[in-house]
Amino acid sequence: MKSVSISGLSRTNVGKKDAKAVRNAGFVPCVLYGGKVQKSFSIKYNDLLPLVYTPEVLTVDLTIDGTTYKALMQEIQFNPINDKIVHIDFLEMFDSKPVFIDIPVHTTGNSIGVKAGGKLTLNVRKLKVKALPANLPDSIEIKIDDLDIGKSIRVIDIPVSNIELLDTPNMVVVTIKATRNMASAATDAAKAPGKK
Repeated sequence: MKSVSISGLSRTNVGKKDAKAVRNAGFVPCVLYGGKVQKSFSIKYNDLLPLVYTPEVLTVDLTIDGTTYKALMQEIQFNPINDKIVHIDFLEMFDSKPVFIDIPVHTTGNSIGVKAGGKLTLNVRKLKVKALPANLPDSIEIKIDDLDIGKSIRVIDIPVSNIELLDTPNMVVVTIKATRNMASAATDAAKAPGKK
């Protein structure tokens, strides 16, 4: 999985007044948990943008006062009025401890159903995964070459290795639907001369 490097500064005062002062200075209050000690720190607002505003899921090499931690962004809070980032929780990762994360779904190949005029529908953009940090994929690839009109791929149908898919096994991830044009073409063909 791709990673991004970000530096932060420790915070000793963690009250609401201090958090407001941190934001006014152009930083975002953050917390790192999951290790022996929970750490409160702040990161420059602009340094967080490549991590937050991307469709990819990234791990973080998080350096706080000279010490680097491997982490995942776990929860993010936005201001309800202006949508600015106001707080982020990071989870410290360890090589031997599985993490739970949502991984983006990507389809590959050319579906025979789409070639025949059907429409590809991706019902789920991300899937919940449990895996060791070293095994986290950038995305879950789903091959759709053999997917025909009216057919679907469910969670249980997706081959994976070294990770566990946590969503309901029968949940439909990708399907090929017949389009209105196809239905109208079939009706026209049935009405054509010589058809009974």
